[in-house]
Amino acid sequence: MPSFRMSVAVAVAALATFVTAAPAQASPRVSTAFELPGDRVYPEGITADPRGGALYAASYVDGTVYKMTPGRRVAEIFLPAGADGRHTANGLEVDQAGRLWVIDSTRGVCVYDTGDRELLARFDLPAGDGAFANDVAIGRDGSAYLTDSLRAVVYRVTPAQLKAGSGTLRPFADLAGFRDPGAPESMALNGIAADPSGRFLLTADMTGGGLYRIDPATAAVRPVTLRGGDLRQADGLEMRQGTLWVVHNTANAISRWRISEDGSSARMERRLTDPALQLPTTLVRVGGSLYVVRSQFDKGGPLGPGTPQTPFTVASVRGI
Repeated sequence: MPSFRMSVAVAVAALATFVTAAPAQASPRVSTAFELPGDRVYPEGITADPRGGALYAASYVDGTVYKMTPGRRVAEIFLPAGADGRHTANGLEVDQAGRLWVIDSTRGVCVYDTGDRELLARFDLPAGDGAFANDVAIGRDGSAYLTDSLRAVVYRVTPAQLKAGSGTLRPFADLAGFRDPGAPESMALNGIAADPSGRFLLTADMTGGGLYRIDPATAAVRPVTLRGGDLRQADGLEMRQGTLWVVHNTANAISRWRISEDGSSARMERRLTDPALQLPTTLVRVGGSLYVVRSQFDKGGPLGPGTPQTPFTVASVRGI
């Protein structure tokens, strides 16, 4: 029988071999994918057409919408500044029918045909002070869900309402009761994502750091149990097959979370912090890459004085 000392030595050698052979997790890589023409773009939203390779990004300061095509470094202007009375643009989403939803934080949302750029529909924010439409996600049934950062509600536009072509946004889910009690008047809800199965939506409170599950059938809201971190400074969300990616704007960070099957809990798997993200605001995943807008809001934009680096760009992030 081998001695105990020899058994330990063999075990240690085997462990060393396993550690050496185990593949190391690749370090995330941040590079520039596209350039956005203009010296005061300050991009906020980004989305990808699920039917092909085109991506779209939007200028927060003047409402220009850009179209990006793989293989072409410089984006083209898809919708010019001021189109249809829009002078700002933030949340974007392309639905399965090829309609581009463009949020104007001060007015509501416009819907365009990505083929001929025709305005198909417009839905306005309810009257009154203190509204800020922010981000949009498309549910499995084709309904659009929009966050309001100041009113802490989620609006819904159903396919039937879209067919009608116009209307006033109406609250679908109310999250005011979950607002951070230490900052009751702060910007709260920001990014929103729809589970591909249609069972739930997820939205983040960028001030309090919480994540919330919304039932699209009942509008019921409940907090998601977070493990390993929080969602403070959370902006855009992107969800695919049980994985949620989150950009944390002023933190220059991206986090990756594993979402439970029923959407009740989330565990942080990885976080990347890199000043090369230049205050990211939203992201979209295409293939194995995340495309992230570099807003530079803190360089002469809405979050501070200074001079931005031009041209404004969209980053490609791999490895997270």
